[in-house]
Amino acid sequence: MSPPRSPAPSERPSAPDDFATTRWSVVLLAGRNNTERARTALAKLCQTYWYPLYAYVRRRNFSPHDAQDLTQGFFEQLLERQSLAKADPARGRFRAFILTAMKNFLAHERERARALKRGGGQEILSLDLAAAERRFSAEPVDAASPDKIFDRHWTLALLGEVLRKLETEHQKQGKGEMFAALKETLAGTRSELPYVELAIRLDWSEGAVKVAVHRLRKRYRDLLKAEISQTVAGPAEAEQEMRHLFASLAGE
Repeated sequence: MSPPRSPAPSERPSAPDDFATTRWSVVLLAGRNNTERARTALAKLCQTYWYPLYAYVRRRNFSPHDAQDLTQGFFEQLLERQSLAKADPARGRFRAFILTAMKNFLAHERERARALKRGGGQEILSLDLAAAERRFSAEPVDAASPDKIFDRHWTLALLGEVLRKLETEHQKQGKGEMFAALKETLAGTRSELPYVELAIRLDWSEGAVKVAVHRLRKRYRDLLKAEISQTVAGPAEAEQEMRHLFASLAGE
């Protein structure tokens, strides 16, 4: 079996010059007019990164029921009540905007939380809140601030989205088996990679495995940069955001 080819140009992520077409840039540019394009772009971002917000609300000592109602209520306000006009291009990062928006929402909704009726609001996003609570309940006790934990959850959500896209690419190319065998190498160092075992599993030469791992890691990095670009206003913010997110993952 031969190692996989390099991605075609059409499969590669957008270059820095294409930042004007990324989801968050669309929101920043069109949000003040509350256009359908901006709402769609914002909804896509929210659909990907909603769990860190739910976990943040729970870390603020709201009950599961209140946190679920508040999370749904927050997205209803954000997506349906022209809240896009509050997006400040000077801030540049969707992560900062969404957390600030949630803090402001909670400041106004705290007293209403107990009076909210479950299922009384409009479901703007399809959120599996029951699964979110199970996930939250399984997390270890963490003494870090809710803001730091939010950033860590955000990073994990971003990495999960990148891995999902990478897996989808390989499945569409008929290389799902290869991806399943090699995906664990994305988290290891070169010296830790079991090239010999992987070569036996895939019926490849060890050299072919090394080439495939190199290409997989490069594609992973490219997709990671592309995904981060969707949440910031430009290349400068993308580099800063990447540094910040990996620092948060390291507990800094």
